[in-house]
Amino acid sequence: MRKSRMLLAATLLMAAGAYIVVAGQSELKRIAVPLPAAAPGAPGAARVDSAQLLGDVRTLASAEFGGRRTGTEGSRKAQAFLQARFEALGLRPFGGAFAEPFAFTHKSIKGLLTPGKAYKTEYPKSVNYIGFIPGSATDARYIVVSAHYDHLGEKAGKLYPGADDNASGVAAMLAIAKWFKAHPPRHSIVFAAFDGEELGLQGARAFLAALPFPKARLALNLNLDMVSHNDSNEIYAAGTSYTPALTPLVAQAAARNTVKVKLGHDRSQLVAGSVEDWTGSSDHGPFHDAGVPFLYFGVEDHDDYHAPSDTFERINQKFFVDVANLLVDVAETADRNLR
Repeated sequence: MRKSRMLLAATLLMAAGAYIVVAGQSELKRIAVPLPAAAPGAPGAARVDSAQLLGDVRTLASAEFGGRRTGTEGSRKAQAFLQARFEALGLRPFGGAFAEPFAFTHKSIKGLLTPGKAYKTEYPKSVNYIGFIPGSATDARYIVVSAHYDHLGEKAGKLYPGADDNASGVAAMLAIAKWFKAHPPRHSIVFAAFDGEELGLQGARAFLAALPFPKARLALNLNLDMVSHNDSNEIYAAGTSYTPALTPLVAQAAARNTVKVKLGHDRSQLVAGSVEDWTGSSDHGPFHDAGVPFLYFGVEDHDDYHAPSDTFERINQKFFVDVANLLVDVAETADRNLR
């Protein structure tokens, strides 16, 4: 009997392994083909101020900001930067201020295994920055454009600048805000710079726990995280597997831009095998958990991911500008077509 059970277990393990391999290969084929795009070199609509866009990343990823770890002096400098940029853009706060403080406790499994490292750390002074542009439609809903501004700070005497992760997303979010300020939207567009993403998506969770408007009016989360560094001119849009109606919106924008947009990384590994599922990998995760449709734009991991080498000099500047133009197009297309 024991041998029979062992044989059955081994057979099941082999079958599961084979399934993971086959499912992964199938998923890789599915996501390998980008959406139709404009021909390389085709003149596209320049929707963003490229100098401002790149300057924002350079500033946030500078040594002065110390890697922007939650609760540090570098984080406070990033908050002052966001306050000034939100004011300059003419965004409106919900209530009296853009800054929305929150607190959380971070629990580290490494703390259980590493001598001298705390298992629990309190973050009593975390801050989200939230502003919006009101929609013109009488039945306006809310689209939340989000990007986390925190990163890893300094570790073992080394600075982690976080240029791609996620100064790039913040800069793109600000570029979208500038566009909609000059081109008033139908729906209300909320711009959310979240804190504490690297410590468990804490800013997004805090925002959703105290929404400044009825949840029923929240139509979409457009989350931007790592959108400036890819050597193959490729970016992924995740979320359409959950909400197929978003696919044509992304496809319309992709067709007007030269960046290769791929749909994927939004299926469970029971379906996608070994292919990573990014559903909970960034601030769109809590929105998804709350039943809110999302589109997450990001590149696949690169050698500089969560490394001291994630500097402004390492981003792909032309790619980033092209992606930012694409993202403005996606946001505008969503605003125009969401009902």
